[in-house]
Amino acid sequence: MGTESPKNEKPIASSEAEKVSFSAQEPIDKRTAEQKAIDDWLPITSSRNAKWWYAAFHNVTAMVGAGVLSLPSAMASLGWGPGVVILILSWIITLYTLWQMVEMHEMVPGKRFDRYHELGQEAFGEKLGLWIVVPQQLICEVGVDIVYMVTGGKSLQKIHDLVCKKNCKSMKTTYFIMIFASVHFILAHLPNFNSIAGISLAAAIMSLSYSTIAWVASLKKGVQPDVAYGYKATTPTGTVFNFFSALGDVAFAYAGHNVVLEIQATIPSTPEKPSKGPMWRGVLLAYIVVALCYFPVALIGYWMFGNSVADNILTSLNKPTWLIVAANMFVVIHVIGSYQLYAMPVFDMIETVMVKKLRFKPTRLLRFVVRNVYVAFTMFVGITFPFFGALLGFFGGLAFAPTTYFLPCIMWLAIYKPKRFSLSWFTNWICIILGLLLMILSPIGGLRLIILNAKSYGFYT
Repeated sequence: MGTESPKNEKPIASSEAEKVSFSAQEPIDKRTAEQKAIDDWLPITSSRNAKWWYAAFHNVTAMVGAGVLSLPSAMASLGWGPGVVILILSWIITLYTLWQMVEMHEMVPGKRFDRYHELGQEAFGEKLGLWIVVPQQLICEVGVDIVYMVTGGKSLQKIHDLVCKKNCKSMKTTYFIMIFASVHFILAHLPNFNSIAGISLAAAIMSLSYSTIAWVASLKKGVQPDVAYGYKATTPTGTVFNFFSALGDVAFAYAGHNVVLEIQATIPSTPEKPSKGPMWRGVLLAYIVVALCYFPVALIGYWMFGNSVADNILTSLNKPTWLIVAANMFVVIHVIGSYQLYAMPVFDMIETVMVKKLRFKPTRLLRFVVRNVYVAFTMFVGITFPFFGALLGFFGGLAFAPTTYFLPCIMWLAIYKPKRFSLSWFTNWICIILGLLLMILSPIGGLRLIILNAKSYGFYT
């Protein structure tokens, strides 16, 4: 009897589909083999045999990125009280919205929403869903990759400057970004999420390692003699703008939602064992690691250095040299993995358009050209605008706040329609209001910092 129930479900699902769109059934039937071949080629849907721990380290790699290193600086702009509250609130809200996305992945029986925009189309309609989700998701994923180009390059430069102090010619950041990019011209050709699992695992271990080094080294260095915990800016206007930008830094630190459905798509699923079980287990483990990385770095870093902390905590730590070199090396390895993780859904989008809309054949040559052009583009933009801290604030608010803090809540309200004034209804609206405030305020501060940095920056010098 137990083996018959799944068989009995299929005719029900197909009869429902016939009721919904009987006229559209024939062309779909004709293209089934071709569609399957394309889906087997596309990065997100080509492999569905991931284990729950893949989800854990993919989520750690996606979330604990370079953003953690800017958290002490964000604390300096937020202050003790607001800083601690915003950090904890962000952790709770983003865990809740991540749970929503995991739940919504298979809410329609027999269907999986493998991509963020597919869930958007279910919530807002075919066209509107694309227009709402795709631009924001692209800003997030391409934005992260550009920022990681800069982070990787600057970390390599830091290693070079620390190791080679005598008889060494100083090199521009541009060259280090190009060296970092050269790795991605090779790794970008790995076909799907499961093929980068090893890189992602190494990146997750590295993120925990350099976060630990950052707060342990800060603790060992001790509270600085001239430490001050007041706001950095000398004017009220500067203080307010810095506060807004710091909100963007925090939003950037919790940016893993943009790839969560794509990660869940790699986990096998059956009616008896849906993918949300192992995925949620992986997410919980990842969030414990996130807490172990974020809170000690943010609080101890700010406690030791006060408002004089650099926008990258490792810059404030120059000794012991070997430890800081190791931490920067870990950062490089981590952002290599994280870059690939965020690039994969972008590759999937571009390759889907090329194959399904523009009717290109799914070949290795197409993949080779698409991915190399993308890596070159992110490298070029990273070289042109290497304002690390300001970029975080700007991108963090503009795109990460919606996709992480409140878009899942809007989808939840649109799809599940919880009773008005119920706990679920209130919770979602609180998240939406806080997320909207974050989205409106933080890019203002980030854009101001970019403008201030641009005044003293000569392009390609």
